[in-house]
Amino acid sequence: MHRARLGQTRQLCRTPTASEYGLLGAWNDGIGPGGVRLDRMPPSDDLAELVERYWLVRWDLPEGRRVPVRLLPHPCVNLVFDGGQLTVAGVGRGVFTYECAGRGRVFGVKFRPGGFRPFLREPVAHLTGQVRPLAALWDTDADRFAADLAGSADLADLVAVAERHLRAHWPPADPQVAPIGRIVHALLHDRSITRVDDVTARFGRSARSLQRIFREYVGVSPKWVLRRYRLHEAAARLADGAGGSWAQVAVELGYCDQSHFIRDFTRAVGMTPSAYTEACRRGRAPVAA
Repeated sequence: MHRARLGQTRQLCRTPTASEYGLLGAWNDGIGPGGVRLDRMPPSDDLAELVERYWLVRWDLPEGRRVPVRLLPHPCVNLVFDGGQLTVAGVGRGVFTYECAGRGRVFGVKFRPGGFRPFLREPVAHLTGQVRPLAALWDTDADRFAADLAGSADLADLVAVAERHLRAHWPPADPQVAPIGRIVHALLHDRSITRVDDVTARFGRSARSLQRIFREYVGVSPKWVLRRYRLHEAAARLADGAGGSWAQVAVELGYCDQSHFIRDFTRAVGMTPSAYTEACRRGRAPVAA
């Protein structure tokens, strides 16, 4: 089942700080609509402080067939290799849709929330909602990186290339990354945290301090992260069909007000929870927001 697969994937990462969910629609064993495939691999131990995982999306579709893959945004920066180009993708502001056609693949390095700040050396909020060429940071080294990825045959090869280039540009240690990781880990896993006030009380930070450090390192607010993580899981459970009704899911994820959940879910996904559940049951891709 979908949730079992994601649980197994989660075990690959020793300290998960990014949601395993977020793909809209029904995905089983890494296979989505039209046979689009998603594979993931954890980083080597020496890179795991900043890198969450590597991912590869592949497809081989009949001529004339187009399959949209839709993703709720994560509070993470990604390096993305697509069509021979390497880009830095900041945190997205809404549902991201990628149209798959013909035969192709997209490879990515997903950094931990806060993990790209030491590479960027400026507030990660400057990247939010943007995609920049990696060459803007690494100059001609980005071209060599892209050429090496283009010659890689499979995920293991792609990861080996990525890790070689990441090590060559590895930044000095940043003492702020680990505390942010602990906060984001709590937002992801602790159901008793339902408001930002819960975070400030738990970690002894003022709301202003928390907002400032999240803007600097994550690119979005702690409230945004908390809400997105809950919506990721809600979408996955409704698509899976094994998590109960949407009302039950809402309560289990900390929503005391059903109308609040409906509003958040509809704004993020573009469909009401009940319409999304029915669309997944019928095997229809959900409509983007």
